[in-house]
Amino acid sequence: MESALITPYSRPARWIHWITAALVLLVIPFGLIMMRLPSGPAQDQLFDLHRSIGFTILCLAVLRVFVRIINGAPPAAAALPAWQRVVSQVVHYLLYVLIFVMPLLGWATSSAFGAPVSVFGLFTLPDLVAKNEPLSDALGAAHTYLGYAMTVLVLIHIGAAVFHGVIQRDGVLSRMIPALSRR
Repeated sequence: MESALITPYSRPARWIHWITAALVLLVIPFGLIMMRLPSGPAQDQLFDLHRSIGFTILCLAVLRVFVRIINGAPPAAAALPAWQRVVSQVVHYLLYVLIFVMPLLGWATSSAFGAPVSVFGLFTLPDLVAKNEPLSDALGAAHTYLGYAMTVLVLIHIGAAVFHGVIQRDGVLSRMIPALSRR
């Protein structure tokens, strides 16, 4: 029973969301795989791709904030129970924080390791910190653990979307699906 009172996100917000989602769904498994590969060209290429996608996610996060400032966000669906609103806000807030923090941590980790961050071979980012392998190890560990946390949050987010779209059919999912929303 989809509600007519559901206001969709703006078209730019929806596009940025889906592009970011696709990139996050790529960068997480790439991160897991690259750490398990033996040192060599395949691992190096996956690291470069992981870093490039991470920087793209960071750029999209900045753009997303500007779009949010300009267009705002629709109000929460009125029919949602208070606990779902709170959980939704917490998960969204943490995902927003992580789409900024994770690329910056990865960039700083690479800098401290002494590995240049080339973005799709087009340009190289400046180092965020000087080479310092103990710092690289600490930043890398934080990046890894936050990556696991992000994976859990992404799964919660996807689970909630499926719950609202398939089980509840309450229109909440239509706020973010481009084909179902008019704005």
